[in-house]
Amino acid sequence: MINNYSLSHRNQEPESGVLYMVGTPIGNLNDLSYRAINILKNVSLIACEDTRHTKKIMNKFNITNNLISFNKHNSFSKIPRIIKDLKQSKSIALVSDAGMPGICDPGENIVQAVKLEGLDVICVPGPCAALTALISSGMPSSSFIFEGFLPKKKIEREKALSKISQNEKTTIIFESPHRLKNLLRELLNYCGGDREIEIARELTKKFEEHIGTNINNAIKSFEEKEVKGEITIVIKGIVKSKGNDLMESELKKELKELLDAGLSLSSASRYLAKKTGHKKSIIYNLM
Repeated sequence: MINNYSLSHRNQEPESGVLYMVGTPIGNLNDLSYRAINILKNVSLIACEDTRHTKKIMNKFNITNNLISFNKHNSFSKIPRIIKDLKQSKSIALVSDAGMPGICDPGENIVQAVKLEGLDVICVPGPCAALTALISSGMPSSSFIFEGFLPKKKIEREKALSKISQNEKTTIIFESPHRLKNLLRELLNYCGGDREIEIARELTKKFEEHIGTNINNAIKSFEEKEVKGEITIVIKGIVKSKGNDLMESELKKELKELLDAGLSLSSASRYLAKKTGHKKSIIYNLM
């Protein structure tokens, strides 16, 4: 189906039959845009992650509207109702608790479903914690990798950490405050204490804080205090030299020979790590 939604329509927003993905503040409520306020005031209904949280925004800007919950626990049961409403020419706004909907929340599921029905989806941009932290860090930002929250399962998590340890691009991840210290210990093991890092806490709020320079310093900063607030972590990529490329080529060749001889990837990586002094995770990820 051809999407005929044109720029001229946006002077008359909200349009009927359109799902609006609306960015909301990540902390400072004054970051809500005029366009977002107009959409939230005038759509047929607002689908939100937590109705209690969204009501705080609505009260701040004197917005009254109909709310339904749309979160990871009920999203699939709510999608048919939203599509039905859109087909009946209603306009709907989707918001998350903070930032852009669809980033680490079920927003992407509703967008896919709505587009499969040939209906329009329009993004009303707003704050994003990942980009705010990246821009504030001063690390290379023209090309980067966003990992969101790392997997909790051991094997998947180890693969993700190994990948991060070898990224040449800046990596951005989210973490909850009560798991931050453990994550920093994991990053120390995989990336080394000298890897440049910045931890952004409570972005755009009164007690916004940026803690860095490297993993060792970050660990020391949180040793004696309780971690509070929303956490976004920016990790600088590694700089590969020709010497590193040669080393990797030799390690990969020797690793392949050990695998051909019948060793498992884990055993061969462990053997080469002891032999060469390189991290097992780095060797493991060569294959």
